[in-house]
Amino acid sequence: MHRAMDPQAGDSSAVRVALVTGGARRIGAAVVEALHDAGFVVVIHSNRSVDEAGKLRDRLNAARPGSADAVRCDLLRTAELGPLIEHVVAKHGRLDALINNASSFHPTAIGTTTEAQWDDLVGSNLKAPYFLCQAAAPALRRAGGCVVNLVDIHARKPMRGYAAYCAAKAGLAMLTLALAKDLGPEVRVNGVAPGAVLWPEAPMDERLKQEIVATTTLKRVGTPEDVARTVRFLVCDAPYLSGQIIAVDGGRSIGW
Repeated sequence: MHRAMDPQAGDSSAVRVALVTGGARRIGAAVVEALHDAGFVVVIHSNRSVDEAGKLRDRLNAARPGSADAVRCDLLRTAELGPLIEHVVAKHGRLDALINNASSFHPTAIGTTTEAQWDDLVGSNLKAPYFLCQAAAPALRRAGGCVVNLVDIHARKPMRGYAAYCAAKAGLAMLTLALAKDLGPEVRVNGVAPGAVLWPEAPMDERLKQEIVATTTLKRVGTPEDVARTVRFLVCDAPYLSGQIIAVDGGRSIGW
């Protein structure tokens, strides 16, 4: 197990605990596995993907008994976020890492956007991470822990037709910097901004995929594991890094 997470953490012999929102599938599941491999007890949050969260929990517990847990919560219900953190800390005794990964993603064309779409995108990508961090701050301070927010390279350069999503992710990027100031020195706060790592689950034009890949310097699509390794680095091996957002995008954001 990595010990470089925070040289000032009080009990370095204790098993560390990480909560990953949206941890049942896709990038979230890869992050769960990476932190589990690093020796953490992982708490897998889900809302709709309860079955997948349970299967992942059971598989990880079969490999290391008592090393994984699953919790269900609708992150748009702000009143439930404090109790979620309280449940994790009460059950596992501590919280060392909060990974804000859960995210809604869908287009919002100007002229057709509904308030419900806005609330969903801003709620999942900005409001929930803020209130989760607020609720988790005391436990993270006690542990000398950290937060990693999953941002997006489109927080800096928008996608046509996704104004609300891009604005929410831009807010999350600024929140990452602001909370690094507010929660320091005890808690580090960083972000990871994926690029072309996983295509959206909705059908996507193959020509557009090829155009996106062509804008990367590496000329290929990344993997969820590329993102997960970066999250693991920030959690486990970067004790002097805070207020930073690392783009995991194959070099796309430097020139497109």
